[in-house]
Amino acid sequence: MESGAVFAGLHPNSPSHHIFLGPSRSAIKILPPPISTDHKLLSPHSLSLQLQKQTRFASFSNHSNNNVNSLRVASRTSNVALELADIDWDNLGFGLMPTDYMYTMKCSQGETFSKGELNRFGNIELSPSAGVLNYGQGLFEGLKAYRKDDGNILLFRPEENGLRLRLGAERMCMPAPTVDQFVEAVKATVLANERWIPPPGKGSLYIRPLLMGSGAVLGLAPSPEYTFLIYVSPVGNYFKEGLAPINLIVETEIHRATPGGTGGVKTIGNYAAVLQAQSAAKAKGFSDVLYLDSINKKYLEEVSSCNVFVVKGNVISTPAIKGTILPGITRKSILDVALSQGFQVEERHVAVEELLDADEVFCTGTAVVVSPVGSITYLGKRVSYGSEGVGRVSQQLYSALTSLQMGLTEDKMGWIVELK
Repeated sequence: MESGAVFAGLHPNSPSHHIFLGPSRSAIKILPPPISTDHKLLSPHSLSLQLQKQTRFASFSNHSNNNVNSLRVASRTSNVALELADIDWDNLGFGLMPTDYMYTMKCSQGETFSKGELNRFGNIELSPSAGVLNYGQGLFEGLKAYRKDDGNILLFRPEENGLRLRLGAERMCMPAPTVDQFVEAVKATVLANERWIPPPGKGSLYIRPLLMGSGAVLGLAPSPEYTFLIYVSPVGNYFKEGLAPINLIVETEIHRATPGGTGGVKTIGNYAAVLQAQSAAKAKGFSDVLYLDSINKKYLEEVSSCNVFVVKGNVISTPAIKGTILPGITRKSILDVALSQGFQVEERHVAVEELLDADEVFCTGTAVVVSPVGSITYLGKRVSYGSEGVGRVSQQLYSALTSLQMGLTEDKMGWIVELK
């Protein structure tokens, strides 16, 4: 396979060739970015923000059990400009924007993932009888990369996503990359698409890892082959409201998950199952849906793609993880941040009636980070929270976590992975 320069600042047909040392020190092949006539992507005057620096062809290592898995690419000594993609960073929404590269790695059932490569972003081929298409054997993850003022790139707790993927893969009867392989692949993909990372304060690079049964299978059985894939897209706010209160409706008939099912893992079918209720809610003017448990139909579970929190005084309560609720990484982080700031935190059954006299309600997730709730409608009754927009607790926790994610405050938690 052809290999060549990855990063903006080198011409695609540069004579210099670079190879990533990938998972388990196996080579990650790279292709040059597609040559485009679209000057919105490659214009030399694409953005006034030009990060002048020495070309940074990745230099980082993972040290685990005295073994070192390195990802290295030769660097030049000459100064080049890292030219950002020419897009409207001030009006960046949450939608797919095709970038330069995606990462793929394959393995057969009963084997382990060992070798991955960076390919140009584009469509993939699947058999019509692929396990993911016929039986929904697939998982996905979501995390973000941020650019600092000094040009360095930050990842937020990527090892947690790698661990959650492995737990989900066990439930879905799939092999999965090791956590180290996962993190290394994320780093490689982010660096290969560095010019698509928004300037500081303008958004983030959303990272979408996928694990799917890509092999052909007709009868109900685990797929004979699996593909691990990562693509990325620059994004702004998930909800059009931004950091402004959203309006939820409690769903009493349709349920997101049931005990013993797959609600606690990030499998693709969990999200298709909420589309009907979500679409109906949005048609009525609501932002999203809040689901109840399927047994008692009285305890809060989660919003379509977010965990939910209820604030009363100094106490922050959230539904306990019990197999039907996704163990969100932002959820987990907010709990730790709240404790560090003196709040009392409770993970327990939260009855829907508690919404009626709550001081604040907010949601958390990778895409939304923290999203304050302005109102919740339950059985035709609308309950509003606050008259001054974003609640104090929601704002406080949002500011604390995003400042950490963007490198604006010291990382005392040890959560940030910095790509230098």
